[in-house]
Amino acid sequence: MRILLSFDIDGTLETGDPPGPITLEMVIRAKELGCIIGSSSDRSITSQRDMWARNNIEVDFVSNKHVLIEIKQRFEADYYLHMGDRELDRQFAREAEFDFMWMDEAAGEPWIAMKNGETPLAGGSDGPAVETAPQSFSTADCKPASHDQHWCATHHKPVWECKRLEEEMYSPQKTFDGLS
Repeated sequence: MRILLSFDIDGTLETGDPPGPITLEMVIRAKELGCIIGSSSDRSITSQRDMWARNNIEVDFVSNKHVLIEIKQRFEADYYLHMGDRELDRQFAREAEFDFMWMDEAAGEPWIAMKNGETPLAGGSDGPAVETAPQSFSTADCKPASHDQHWCATHHKPVWECKRLEEEMYSPQKTFDGLS
């Protein structure tokens, strides 16, 4: 199975500002397993290349995240995954038809299980279920992120999105003329 891994840098990789939970050793292990690896970040291409060169890691690509679709066009793979720490990362991944994984989930290195033909997260047999709908959801579980009070560290989304999701899950179905 050919797996392409796209890493955001700031908030995702340990070399980011702020540092994230994914270590460079994890990136190197992915490369050794045969994954196509690189970064898709808000940082300039030059800055990304310099970061990888300083750490003696040869990546297959560097890109700005808003043009992630170009990476999919350049590399043939069975599975495309972008990892990041912001809603914008998820948005660009979806637009490029990549799966998306939050940085703390990715720190478990699910690509190792995938390379072994296993599904590392709950989901189907055709790949990991990167985003799953919760069985129950409550904003009572929300904890604001230390760096941004408007960001829910528990659910990895803006607080307003948590509130909207809770309302959608628990609001009664609207009916029109007795029909639901």
